[in-house]
Amino acid sequence: MMNHNIKLSAIIAALGIGMLSACSEPQQKSDSETQDTAAVPDYWPRIQPEVKSDPAVEQRVNDILKDMTLEQKVAQIIQPEIKDVTVEDMRRYGFGSYLNGGGAFPNNDKHASVQDWVNLAESMYQASIDDSLDGSRIPTMWGTDAVHGHNNVIGATLFPHNIGLGAANNPALIEEIANATAKEVAATGIDWIFAPTVAVTRDDRWGRTYEAYSEDPRIVRDYSYAIVKGLQGRGEDFLSQTQVLSTVKHFVGDGGTQGGDDQGDNLATEKELYEIHAQGYVGGLTAGAQSVMASFNSWHGEKVHGSEYLLTKVLKERMGFDGFVVGDWNGHGQIPGCTNESCPDAINAGLDVFMVPTQAWKPLLTNTIAQVKEGIIPQSRLDDAVRRVLRVKVRAGLFEKPSPAQRPLAGDTGLIGHPEHREIARKAVRQSLVLLKNEQQVLPLRPGQRILVAGDAADNIGKQSGGWTITWQGTGNENADFPGGSSIYQGIRETVESAGGQATLSVDGSFEEKPDVAIVVFGEEPYAEGNGDLANLEYQRGNKQDLAILKKLKAAEIPVVSVFISGRPLWVNPELNASDAFVAAWLPGSEGQGIADVLFTDKAGNIRYDFTGKLSFSWPASPDQATVNVGDSDYAPLLPYGFGLSYGEASTLDSQLNEEVASSATALEALALLENAIRAPWSLTVGTPDSQSTVNKSIFSSGPVKLRTMDRFVQEDARAISFDGSAIGEVRIGAPFPQDLRDYLERNGALVMDVFVTQAPEDSVTLSMDCGPECGASVDISGHLQKMEPQSWQTLSVDLSCFRDAQGLAGVFNPLVLTSAGKAELSLSKIYVRPNVTDPVVSCQ
Repeated sequence: MMNHNIKLSAIIAALGIGMLSACSEPQQKSDSETQDTAAVPDYWPRIQPEVKSDPAVEQRVNDILKDMTLEQKVAQIIQPEIKDVTVEDMRRYGFGSYLNGGGAFPNNDKHASVQDWVNLAESMYQASIDDSLDGSRIPTMWGTDAVHGHNNVIGATLFPHNIGLGAANNPALIEEIANATAKEVAATGIDWIFAPTVAVTRDDRWGRTYEAYSEDPRIVRDYSYAIVKGLQGRGEDFLSQTQVLSTVKHFVGDGGTQGGDDQGDNLATEKELYEIHAQGYVGGLTAGAQSVMASFNSWHGEKVHGSEYLLTKVLKERMGFDGFVVGDWNGHGQIPGCTNESCPDAINAGLDVFMVPTQAWKPLLTNTIAQVKEGIIPQSRLDDAVRRVLRVKVRAGLFEKPSPAQRPLAGDTGLIGHPEHREIARKAVRQSLVLLKNEQQVLPLRPGQRILVAGDAADNIGKQSGGWTITWQGTGNENADFPGGSSIYQGIRETVESAGGQATLSVDGSFEEKPDVAIVVFGEEPYAEGNGDLANLEYQRGNKQDLAILKKLKAAEIPVVSVFISGRPLWVNPELNASDAFVAAWLPGSEGQGIADVLFTDKAGNIRYDFTGKLSFSWPASPDQATVNVGDSDYAPLLPYGFGLSYGEASTLDSQLNEEVASSATALEALALLENAIRAPWSLTVGTPDSQSTVNKSIFSSGPVKLRTMDRFVQEDARAISFDGSAIGEVRIGAPFPQDLRDYLERNGALVMDVFVTQAPEDSVTLSMDCGPECGASVDISGHLQKMEPQSWQTLSVDLSCFRDAQGLAGVFNPLVLTSAGKAELSLSKIYVRPNVTDPVVSCQ
């Protein structure tokens, strides 16, 4: 639960009153400000943006607007996604913008070249100004989630995720990063970035914690200003052909939901909402951000996408924001009474652009036109939304700039992963590292030693880069997908071998010749958004594989240096105890050699780079201490906000930290297999019983099985499966290590899933669990599938006793194995092993 007993006066006193005062000077209402803002409390500031209103711009906008048809206006506020919109669609309708979501690429090719990206941008642009079908010559613009570099493009520079940058606490560095990112994005012909994220995380269980710079609003405010300047440019460079539009997101309160629930409900008071969660908008809007993205979350039960008070009265009228508000991925469809295909309430509340991936854009376009005609959406509200979009396009010079392929940076492959950009990223890695423990001053290391490098994150650029890395979840990548990048091990090896030492990689920590020291690199698997939500902060809960490596090395009397890869602070007391030195490396991105820069001296033993990073998040003292934030009345973390050792400073942690995990008063929790995404440690494979392939793309085929992701409640939270009947097909959810399910079996457990039958099976469909050679029990569920109401989600629960083996399900490798030799089409969602299922659909007792 969120702790509201926060010393708000202490936080506000530290916020930098000078800047807030400068941003809060009174200003006259604009002519377009028609609603009464007297109800908005005075602590919401009237922002003085550094991008001023220009009469010439306004006249140009009015001239364009007055000649537009209703259909042309509505098209300007519809933003489809490249998977679901064609060049001909753009020519026919003239959309104001379009996007590529995480894991969407030109030609659906993960390895699309820079020229492929430019070609798509050029084709869409030319179609948008082709007036042969829609009568419009208004240029479209392309938006992308470049949240830690141009992270959708192979070979791009990947900077540390925001949580690491917060530890650096260096706004000048942030502006450098943003400027480099803008250049790489511009090289692919894209106009607009959905960044910065200015969430202030209050509960570290939230799966987007790593997208936040800090729990401290001061850092977030200052960084927001810096990144907007870096993306959009300063002075004469403002929105030039080498810069891009920015988006401050997600307005507002996404980091303060109850229980850290992604897209959940924020119950902060309005003053807390401003003082804690809105400071990034003070910084970003002052810098002149041209767009703001609405948040998925609710505030006191009302979805922000549908909040007229927050979007219109507070943001536009009180704070004076004159750019446009874009929605988040079908976020309008979450408003009560709305669907993805129809939502006048969002536009009437103050949303200006619908972000509408999937084919929902077609009915949404039609319905919105009809709703304006019927007066459900006032013409004045539509005109205001379109005016805002046009204002930004005029300011950005889109009517005068050359087409994407003709711009000065377009197609410049040398800009993608440019050495200067990689050096900025490497510097950022160095500044982001936080030294939590350094017993006996084991660090820094002399490079001429025999170094053992262990852990599954040591030589894994994808894991060290985290979510939003090429794919949305950051999964399905290998080192070859990061040309020009370096893993942490590669950086260590280069440093050590150049000094005459020896660096040996051994993931499991085994060795033949005893090393002088071991560096173990381990941490969280990549995730994004709600897929990373946690129940508590214990690291590797119930599966302490990394701790076993640390203990094995300690038992061999080898000094152990732990490098921890994570998107948030986690309870790692056992791992801290088993380490002589412990470094919080966060998610450093593609330039892993930055870690070796700090860990090692030069050949002569001189420090090259010291640790300068400081915790921008408090470190938890227990697995359940998820809401520990500086300023709390009961503030008692293991390590406080601002903590970070430098070389020569003594460790402050107790020599033996408490490792006991208090027994939970709650019942046995459900074991999630598919909850929005396949949950760690599970993976999804498809194929035949003898040949399985790991699913690593949103559309994937292997043998007789085809699988694709689909949207049910949120993005990509269900899996559509097709058996073509050409051979025996099999789908598995499994892990390399067995899971003990005896507690679930003994507590009337069941395998529970939601099923949507598209084509009833023609042959038997067996459901089983793989428990090794002695486990082969299965149940035929084809009869149940055939009886299900077609085209409707229904719940299927199967008693765990149906899968019982001689060991009582003590070692289950694959808790779901679905097999069929015939044709069938079905979708699965929300797959769990649940205790206490009293009346399963399929019972074997």
